[in-house]
Amino acid sequence: MKDLIRLDQVSKEYRDNGVPVLALDRVSLAIGQGEFAVVAGPSGSGKSTMLNLIGGLDLPSSGTVTVVDRDTARLSGSELSRLRLDSIGFVFQAYNLIPVLTAYENAEYVLLLRGVPRLERRERVLGLLKTVGLEGMENRFPRELSGGQQQRVAIARAIAPEPRLVLADEPTANLDSKSSADLLALMMRINMDKNTTFLFSTHDPEVIRLARRVIRLRDGRIVSDGPEA
Repeated sequence: MKDLIRLDQVSKEYRDNGVPVLALDRVSLAIGQGEFAVVAGPSGSGKSTMLNLIGGLDLPSSGTVTVVDRDTARLSGSELSRLRLDSIGFVFQAYNLIPVLTAYENAEYVLLLRGVPRLERRERVLGLLKTVGLEGMENRFPRELSGGQQQRVAIARAIAPEPRLVLADEPTANLDSKSSADLLALMMRINMDKNTTFLFSTHDPEVIRLARRVIRLRDGRIVSDGPEA
């Protein structure tokens, strides 16, 4: 299995009111194409920091983050944007939908940036919105949707371009149990059918149970890595 993601002795330090905080401490990790993996751990363990580094939303203080054979620290801002556009789908806990766009337009947005033809965009987006339970809500704006519905739009947006990698920060946090199960089943099917790599940050025991690999963090370090017992 070819490595899609590689972290080599990666540390990330932030400053909190001038006080240094070590969010990740010399983490080394490889994730192959097609994995369905979870990063788990208590709040403050470094889960979101790891996903942000892998997604090129932040850069390491030391060490190397390699995604799709690219060292993120060596890329310009435009090159990082291109890497994210071409290869990575994001699902944020805070949704990050564009408030002036409808559910349809938010889900379509990355396809539009990629230059996907209009009819193909429409077919793909309408199909995904139906799959995530939002059929008939295509023209609603984020303010007209519940938190769970907004999360479903965010998930549709992430997977619409069929990226090689999907990074999901607590993707089921605002969903009821049936919606969570439906979305996890959808992601697992995409993982199997498209060989898409999924990496979740989560506290959800159901997501952890379904993952084929669980990477547990504590105090910025990996304390275990492998199938859950």
